[in-house]
Amino acid sequence: MRKRNIKWLFFLLSLLLLLVLSVAVSLTSGEIDLKISDLMNILAQKTGVEYAVLTKIRIPRLLLAIAVGGGLSLSGAILQGIYRNPLVEPYTLGISGGAALGVSIAIVFGLNTISFLVLPLFGFAGAVVTLFLVYFLSIKREGLNINSMLLIGVMVSFVSSSAMMFLMSTTTTDNVQSIVFWVMGSLDEPNDVLIKIALYSSLFGLVFTYFFAQPLNALRLGQAKAKHLGINTGLTVRLLFFLASLLTGIAVAIAGVIGFVGLVIPHLIRLLAGNDYRVLLGGSFLGGAIFLVLSDTVARTIISPNELPIGVITGLIGGVVFIVILSRSRSNFKLN
Repeated sequence: MRKRNIKWLFFLLSLLLLLVLSVAVSLTSGEIDLKISDLMNILAQKTGVEYAVLTKIRIPRLLLAIAVGGGLSLSGAILQGIYRNPLVEPYTLGISGGAALGVSIAIVFGLNTISFLVLPLFGFAGAVVTLFLVYFLSIKREGLNINSMLLIGVMVSFVSSSAMMFLMSTTTTDNVQSIVFWVMGSLDEPNDVLIKIALYSSLFGLVFTYFFAQPLNALRLGQAKAKHLGINTGLTVRLLFFLASLLTGIAVAIAGVIGFVGLVIPHLIRLLAGNDYRVLLGGSFLGGAIFLVLSDTVARTIISPNELPIGVITGLIGGVVFIVILSRSRSNFKLN
């Protein structure tokens, strides 16, 4: 037991070190290259172009990347454990579709010109409406049916996507471009309040979820066996479902639809460290943060001074990595 705990601690510390290295790469890379040794001096002087670049562009993007990447990956790990399905990710339940529909409504009706907060608010509202719709449609006489919830989430996602396509087909070209750009995802968020909301909510989600590490381990055996072990499966599934959905809703509302983070990273961590949620939760959060920090660095430097949508980078890298994981570890492509 002690040897295993030491192994897990070493693994998490290694991920933390990789995150620190990723942060260093992100802060020093860009159209204006900086040296790591100069970062503290630049921040201390509080003047110059380099200081403005760090404090107005790179550090806010870095914090948002850690928050969104960690939150989405943590949500993916939670949902895959709840549903005992390796293909479930935060967007499977229709959260991203609802958020995208909310943003599309705001853009089509010109509400986004009122305030910079309109798009995040409409995106979050769309995600929350979808969340409750999926939840209440899944409740049956015998209680919450997680299999029905998954199917209903997929159908709600299709309906939301169809409604969004309808709006795009009836609006102007400028509005269509705005919707498409938002859907592809971006970490270019200048508002400090939204960045703090994303960061604090993701960190709270990580801490809160650790109180359910043992119930999640029990759920790997199935709800019936988890009940025999004394786990209140109904309450556990409800709380974790709402937490994962809200984390996803916040991430999507602020940064747009950034795919593959919640699907690929939990699988990679599971492959490296095992299925125990005492290490999987923290590993997924750190892994998602590393992945999105590096993806954002690539997105804003690969065709500098222009920038690629971060969803393009995560989709390409995540898709390739997932195929490699699936082809080389078929025996590990399971949750128990």
